Amino acid sequence: MAGAGLRILFAAPVWWPAVAFGGPIPVTRELSERLAAHGHDVSVVTTTLVDLHSRPARHTHTETHGGVRVTYLSTPINYRWMGITPSLPVALERMERPDVVHVLGFRDAVSTGVAAWARLRRVPYVFEPLGMFEPRLRKVALKRALDATLYRGVAGGAAAVLVSSEREADQVRAGGVAADRVRVRGNGFPDPESIPPGRGTFRAELGIPVGAPIVLYVGRIAYGKGIEHLLAAARALPEIHVVLVGPDDRHGAIDQVRAAQTTGRVHALGASAEPPLHLYKEADVLCLPSAGESFGMAAAEAAAAGTPVVVTDRCGIASFFRDGEAIVVPYSADALTDALRHVLGDEELRRSLAAGGMAAARRMSWERVTEHQEEIYRDVLAS
Repeated sequence: MAGAGLRILFAAPVWWPAVAFGGPIPVTRELSERLAAHGHDVSVVTTTLVDLHSRPARHTHTETHGGVRVTYLSTPINYRWMGITPSLPVALERMERPDVVHVLGFRDAVSTGVAAWARLRRVPYVFEPLGMFEPRLRKVALKRALDATLYRGVAGGAAAVLVSSEREADQVRAGGVAADRVRVRGNGFPDPESIPPGRGTFRAELGIPVGAPIVLYVGRIAYGKGIEHLLAAARALPEIHVVLVGPDDRHGAIDQVRAAQTTGRVHALGASAEPPLHLYKEADVLCLPSAGESFGMAAAEAAAAGTPVVVTDRCGIASFFRDGEAIVVPYSADALTDALRHVLGDEELRRSLAAGGMAAARRMSWERVTEHQEEIYRDVLAS
């Protein structure tokens, strides 16, 4: 890349290895480490949160991962993924002044505090809400009130607002951000050559008969993820086995899964410390039935593995697939069931989707996405 390396500071409510908080964790890790590999000086400030069950650490420490310095700030208080870090102001003042700040997440103490600090110090920053910009699911009225007051400056003071898809761009523009400040970057797909082969023990470990179709879901077990539609498909298609890999969001969605497990054809494996790349090639299809995803990294991983993908049109990643690369369906149980029946019943279609998914992965490489991110930083600094 032309030009000198930049000093980049990321600010995030959680960071690797907090994979319990979903797809943004491996995405932000990948992006930051690739930026470091491109010669940039990359640092992170974040909390010590790891998941929703463990008590966060109350001591500040710094670790280096992939050339990225990560400062995990003492987090004595937290509510779900929002950690309170009293030492944040001191940590920021001790750091060498960055050229640009990259604020990740929304409605938390770290992203709000760092955005305010950047405005005060006149350090340009980009804001990436990670799918959180539109108030939804819980306490919507309260979120709207806080967005109009306490959090108003986060987006308002950003030099650019980054989103991972056109779907998310529409949400951000509808929320009052000027169209010329919204930049669609997308996320990278893994390199197909990097996907490990299956271990060959998946069926035996779960007691799935040879030849029984496996439908894989990777993501949080949470409301809004379309879990109920996937379970409805399992009831309608008695030959399939549904395997769910992901943490319980602790708001009751797991109860539906546990009730369905009594059939012996629904298997919940819990959270995975790393993206479960070895599982994709052992599945017949990956299903992402969500009511709303800013992107949907599981579909990108499955596509790179050559696993046929079925996603709803409410997943941001849907717009990155061309015809023949994935099956995109409306958000409904009937549409999802019909799509799974079609894909599982047509071997030639599965082969075509496998090739198409890998073609999408090669087109949407992480190297390309990283170069686009660098262009955004340069544009911000130039303006």
